[in-house]
Amino acid sequence: MKFLVEKDALLIAINAVSKAVAAKTTKPILECFLIDAKDGKLKLTATDLDIGIEYFLDTNIEEEGEIAVDAKMFSEIIRKLPDSMINISLNDQKQLIIECEGSLFKLVTIDSGDFPVLPEINAEQSIVMKQSMLKEMIRKTIFAVGIDENRPVFTGCLIELKDGTLNMVALDGFRLAMQSKVFVGNTNEFKAIIPGRTLNEISKIILDDDSDITIGVAKNQGMFEMKNCRAVTRVLEGEFLDYKNVIPKEKELRVTVDRNLFVDSLERAAVMSKEDKQFPIKITVDGKAMVINCVVQSGDVREELLVESMGKNLEIGFNPKYLIEAVRASNDEKLNLDFGSSISPCVIRPTEGNEYTYMVLPVRI
Repeated sequence: MKFLVEKDALLIAINAVSKAVAAKTTKPILECFLIDAKDGKLKLTATDLDIGIEYFLDTNIEEEGEIAVDAKMFSEIIRKLPDSMINISLNDQKQLIIECEGSLFKLVTIDSGDFPVLPEINAEQSIVMKQSMLKEMIRKTIFAVGIDENRPVFTGCLIELKDGTLNMVALDGFRLAMQSKVFVGNTNEFKAIIPGRTLNEISKIILDDDSDITIGVAKNQGMFEMKNCRAVTRVLEGEFLDYKNVIPKEKELRVTVDRNLFVDSLERAAVMSKEDKQFPIKITVDGKAMVINCVVQSGDVREELLVESMGKNLEIGFNPKYLIEAVRASNDEKLNLDFGSSISPCVIRPTEGNEYTYMVLPVRI
């Protein structure tokens, strides 16, 4: 194996596939990159058996070959090399030779025969969307993905295309986050539950532009395919919560708040709340005044905001972290907060349209 590659291009590939390298494993091969040079293309692959990523580079290949090498060591070496062309080859002792200007490294390798093969997925359902759209939808929902492995279906996001609307939904039993986009292009319906970790890693790879990404699923496997890069993942099996029927349709109180002032007040109140292991904050709405306060052993805090309100006065408690993450995820200057009673969820929506919906369950105060 012998090829010549530009450092910057190789780093892009390394940064992409590194997301799938196993962090803790008893199988050394899963801590490796598979380097495959053939047919005028260089392919880097990594997998931890839950997610696999491969990246393709057009490069000058003098001799074809395939080998596995420690991912962490290879990555650190490439990052430290001068910004120049890099010569990489395999010698007779199966050492990977890395040469760049005056630098020369020799790395021990592992036989590539033990490296897991990423499956080829013949998608039974698929959608094609802009990478920027997917990146935004992940960012605005991923924080609500569950971490309880006893309820595995909630450790993923539901991606559902139906009646021309694409929904991405995450929930963890305490809050719900939903993004909705009018979808033009696909006419077929699509539904899959993708692990939250996969979406989190994919969001770090995809670009914030209008280039396309294809999402495909077949049985218990999913695929994300874009220019030069393909990621495969397991798809979570089970029935996702009927989220549309969980979100309250009736309200007793609607409060319209300035987003920035609201999140600033919540964050200040959360400082005191964290002093007592996330002690809940209390929100009181009385006419045009919203008061946020928290009383703990070490002291108390009181924040007051002018708001617009329609409906009954209310006193309700929340975990401030859940409210803060939901409010931060929105981009609008003003938000509508809908309440039922002191034991009903708070539903956060834009003042116009229905692009997002966040729901946070209250706590006892």
